[in-house]
Amino acid sequence: MPLSNLKIIDLSRLLSGPYATMMFSDFGAEVIKVETPNGDDTRHLGPPFIEDWSTYFLSINRNKKSISLNLKTEEGKEILLKLIEEADVVIENFRPGTLERLGLSYEVMKGHNQGIILASISGFGQKGEYAQKPGYDVLAQAMGGLMSVTGEKGGTPVKAGYSFADLGTGMWAAFGILVALWERDRSGKGQWIDASLLDTIISWQTYLASSYFATGVNPEPLGTEHPNIVPYQVFEAADGNFVVAIANDKMWSAFTNKLNLDTLKSSKYDTNKGRVTHRDQLLQILKDTFMQRTRTEWDEFFTEIKVPVGPVNQLSEILQDPHVIERGMVQEKESSEIGKYKTLGIPLQLSRTPGSIRTFPPKLGEHTESILQDIGYRIEEISKFIDQEVVKTSQTKLSTK
Repeated sequence: MPLSNLKIIDLSRLLSGPYATMMFSDFGAEVIKVETPNGDDTRHLGPPFIEDWSTYFLSINRNKKSISLNLKTEEGKEILLKLIEEADVVIENFRPGTLERLGLSYEVMKGHNQGIILASISGFGQKGEYAQKPGYDVLAQAMGGLMSVTGEKGGTPVKAGYSFADLGTGMWAAFGILVALWERDRSGKGQWIDASLLDTIISWQTYLASSYFATGVNPEPLGTEHPNIVPYQVFEAADGNFVVAIANDKMWSAFTNKLNLDTLKSSKYDTNKGRVTHRDQLLQILKDTFMQRTRTEWDEFFTEIKVPVGPVNQLSEILQDPHVIERGMVQEKESSEIGKYKTLGIPLQLSRTPGSIRTFPPKLGEHTESILQDIGYRIEEISKFIDQEVVKTSQTKLSTK
């Protein structure tokens, strides 16, 4: 697989870090998930559970190995540093300063491996006034401005339906790791990557921020409407909701010519500028019009004139859609733990070296023994570590190599 020579030590938990490392493990990287004796917090998040497995944990930890390590012990730190000596990347999402307090700073890691790349994910970054402030996804969405533009006009601020800040920062961290790996090929040196949830949300403001810089006016929530394009939103048909995106004047002309509705033939609607200026009046005409046909009828209407259109799906609809199934975005797997189960597929499709879902998420400490043996520890030493609660294993009996 394309990343089969890449070794990542994953000290992260919850969502952002594990999502980033799953991106790598899906393409063959060896990801060693280092967990506390109690395990990643998401192992216990639920319901729902499947056979005592948290569905939250299952969603972001496939294709990984697990070692349970007590980093509050000197022996635990020594084991981690031995793992780092043979690794390419370490990823963590502790609060800034935690690694330093544990005696596991980037400088210490670099002393054991000059080429190591450390990716740190936090709420507000490794430096700055808010660095020590506890941070979660909902806080980043609020402070970063996302909630101020999400929701209906005049309504209470609303967060996005899932964890944009966490998932987005995980993806930025993964991108940063790839950049650092590429640069290391030239310099032979690693580096420290600092990714924060707040920075991610701010970076995604793009055209909203640009508009604010130009006008000094704060953007407001518009429901599903677009501040710069009309019509570009959800409408209600006779049998449910759908989205239409008439993104330019050519599309608008094709729409009005086919519909042939007198109330839409005013010159004030001919340009996007005019449609934005007269938004309220135009939208009322469109809302009344779209109620007269079904979603399927409007889908056929707009598809024929090559205007983007689609239904507002529930998960139960889109996850059974034949197109989604053909794309491999829903896959059925089987494991010894829970039998047959469904999981989301890999959204990045490579023609020659695709990713794959190979192994079920690991039990806590499932690979502790084999990982320790790989870095030179004998069975006797591992047994001692278990007795001293330095490590934890899911195995009831140790094997010999």
